[in-house]
Amino acid sequence: MAGRRSPWGGGDKGRRAGGEGAAGDGGQDGGDTDAPDRSSGRGPRNPWLPSGGDAEPPRRSASIEDLFKHRGPEGPRRGPGGPNFRIPQAPGGRSWFPLLVAAIVGIWLIVSMVHQVGPKEQGIVTTFGKYSRTLQPGLNVTLPWPIQQVDVEPVSTIRSFRIPEGANEKLILTGDQNLVDLSYLIRWNIKDLKQFKFQLAEPEETVREVAEAAMRASVAEQTLDNTFSGAGRAEIEQRVRTRMQAILDAYKSGIAVQGVEIDKTDPPERVVEAFKDVSAAQQDADADVNRAQAWAQQVLAQAEGEAAAFDKVYEEYRLAPQVTRRRMYYETMERVLSQTPKTVIEADGVTPYLPLPEIRRRSQQSQNQAQPAQQGE
Repeated sequence: MAGRRSPWGGGDKGRRAGGEGAAGDGGQDGGDTDAPDRSSGRGPRNPWLPSGGDAEPPRRSASIEDLFKHRGPEGPRRGPGGPNFRIPQAPGGRSWFPLLVAAIVGIWLIVSMVHQVGPKEQGIVTTFGKYSRTLQPGLNVTLPWPIQQVDVEPVSTIRSFRIPEGANEKLILTGDQNLVDLSYLIRWNIKDLKQFKFQLAEPEETVREVAEAAMRASVAEQTLDNTFSGAGRAEIEQRVRTRMQAILDAYKSGIAVQGVEIDKTDPPERVVEAFKDVSAAQQDADADVNRAQAWAQQVLAQAEGEAAAFDKVYEEYRLAPQVTRRRMYYETMERVLSQTPKTVIEADGVTPYLPLPEIRRRSQQSQNQAQPAQQGE
């Protein structure tokens, strides 16, 4: 049995011995079959190459130059640029490619290094994510991205939100154990951008929660009537603002509370009608009290006037008692007789005739006319 054929085309010593034995026996094919073809100038064939006549050349990846020349690893490609397309060249035969790369790099540096900060803004510069400095309004220069990054925020802009959002109820317990539906507006802005960015994870949500807590604490110190009055609402607004600022400063939030405005104070929806009845009754009671006070002031002023007039009469009486007594008598008789019918009787020597029925009738008419006048007063 002949020896195994080597995949590299060369025989070993045993095979050569076998070949020589075969040749000695008269066979001439053994040595000629396995010997490599020296005349072709090729070495031993690689067994991992595909079988066939001529092996295909190995594939290679396309280079940048090939892409610009519309040429692939297998040769020129047909396209709009043609097989002989080349990058445009500068005068002197130099390529524009380095200049194009330099221009792109320059634009990238300008965009990532130069920053314009508005008049109401500030910027935070971070170097690899760590705080570096704060940019003020104007033109500022930093290191390019990704070494340094800039985050610009409007610090002077007043931000606001309303509690509750929409038409929802916000019931708060007052100091006299009553419920009131409050709606209020919170206005705030940034006073320290570094603290605002790095101290709180969610600054806006924190401001909202602090506002709700401060409002509940302030309303709990007031009665229900005070929450409906203008002075009571102003006091609540001031206390809420003071409490909010103290809490936010303790958090080092970098936030300044600009104002708190209560725009609605109503009873709960379920008791609105009953509360309106109570309010109407309270208003009527207040009106009666005001009328009583006005009448008391009027009576008091009249009494004081009469007392002052009596004091003046008394002073005159002390100076001239007889004259003052006679004048007072005449004034009293004038006041009394002016309201009664009178009959004038002539001098002596004439028989007087008094028509008493007619006098009584006239007196009754005078009294009837005087009663409506007194009622009108």
